[in-house]
Formats: sequence, C-alpha cells, structure tokens
Amino acid sequence: MLADKVIVVTGAGGGIGRDIALAMAQAGALVVVNDIGASVAGEGSDAGPAQRVVDEIRVAGGQAVANTDSVSTSASAARIIASALDHFGRIDGVVNNAGILRDRFFHKMGDEEWDAVIKVHLYGSYYTSRAAAPHFKAQQSGVFVHMTSTSGLIGNFGQANYAAAKLGVAALSKSIALDMQKFNVRSNCIAPFAWSRMIGSIPTETPAEQQRVARMKQMTPAKIAPLAVCLTSDAAADTNGQIFAVRNNEIFLISQPRPIRSVHRSEGWTPEMVASHALPALKAQYFALDRSGDVFSWDPV
Repeated sequence: MLADKVIVVTGAGGGIGRDIALAMAQAGALVVVNDIGASVAGEGSDAGPAQRVVDEIRVAGGQAVANTDSVSTSASAARIIASALDHFGRIDGVVNNAGILRDRFFHKMGDEEWDAVIKVHLYGSYYTSRAAAPHFKAQQSGVFVHMTSTSGLIGNFGQANYAAAKLGVAALSKSIALDMQKFNVRSNCIAPFAWSRMIGSIPTETPAEQQRVARMKQMTPAKIAPLAVCLTSDAAADTNGQIFAVRNNEIFLISQPRPIRSVHRSEGWTPEMVASHALPALKAQYFALDRSGDVFSWDPV
C-alpha cells in the first residue's frame, strides 16, 4: 500500500511508534525512524532504540534510516524532515508520535512539567508538520497522521499538561486539513489504546486495578499500526480532518464538537434567567447523554 513512499515516524524507537514504523516498511515505505532515546519523562538520549528498529526493518528486507533529532525545536524538527530528503529524495508522510509524560495533579504541577510536555507533543507536532508542509505543497501531495489521546478528548486525572497538548494536536490536525486540502494534503488523528511504557506506571494495588491492567496488556502497540498505514496510503485519499481511536480490535470514529442542544429567549437573558431556565435545560441534555454512556464512557489512555 505504501510502495516507494517516504514516511517519517517520530518517537519510533519503541512502543506504538516502533510498530508503526515496522508496518510502514512492511507495506513498502522507506522509513525515517526518529527517536532521541529518552526516558518516558523525556530525560537523556540514546541512539540505540532508533537504530535497532532500523536494523529490524533492514533484516526484513525493508529500507530505513535512523534519526535522533528532537521534535521539540523548530531547527531540530527541520533536520528530521531533511533526513528524509537527504536519504530518499522526498517526503510523503509524517506520523507525529513522539511523546513524553510528566504527570502531576494540576494544583501541584510546575511550569517546567507543563512546558516540557507541551513542547514535545504540541510544538513537536507543529514543528515537524510545518517543516514538511512546503514540500507537500510543492509536490501537491502529502499525509499527516497525528497521535492524540482520550486524555485530551475526554479528560483524565493528573494529566493537565498532556491532555491540553493532545487536544491541541486534534485542533492542529483539523486546521492543517482545512488549510492544505487544496494541495491534496491530508491530516488525521489517532487516539491509541495500547499498552506501552507510556502507561506502564499505572498502579496495580487492588484486584480491580490488576484486572484493568491485564485487559490493557492485550491491547498491544501493533494493533494501532494497520490504521496508521491505511491513513498514510492512497486508499484513504478521501479521509481528511478526522479523529479515530483504536482499542484492541476495534476502530472508532470519534465525534467532533457540535452543538447538541440550544435554548432561546426572544427577550434576551439575565443571569437569573440563565440560572433558572437555560442551565437546567442544557444540563438535562448532558445528563441524558451521560446515562446513555456517550459522556465519559472510556477509560482514558
């Protein structure tokens, strides 16, 4: 499905990114495997993870090169895209998968914890996408696949930085889709449910927590790869600006914000009327959705 297409996968040294990179190569793509080899918190660096994935691809008969530049600055993200051009002569797709975690309850979160996570997830997705955009425009084709999260789409405890970044990624993807569709450039998001080191610290102290983690371990990173490959291929040429989720063997299309109920008063509203009429009417719709399972129905990952 991806014969001779050049695809950059960031954060591809392990977990979801590794399996996406392997699947891209298996589908015929020439892959730039980007990973700085940092810890889950984004600390340190190691060229080993990216190179090991490249070695796996080459042993299987594919073509790939390693890149260890960070997505978190404009200059280094530009070098990631340049790596594709230098080695393979073009760039056809970017999978923005790189990520770190600095979890903390909001009232305890420090500025550095906020900045570091926003920088990698949101700025990183912007920087790599922006570096690829002129090439996509010039060749009148290109694909972005961004990793968002239900932590942003739905919410989660102790992840205000990560959730804000991931919801921002969804908005960024939508804007890219609108701005660049006239150049035949597509941009979509995946919210993955998968067991990886990014969520490996989930507590397992109670039987319920142990059962939850046992279920989650069945959701391997490889389950995400088929959708990523498809979205990058020409088979998804009519798919743009969407948000998908993958949970084990299920693929979901995620709804995007739309008005679900309105109230109108021809005389206008006072604060008291809003409290006595508007909010109760709107809340009734919210609670109806909540009871139906359409609100806060998934464990965020």
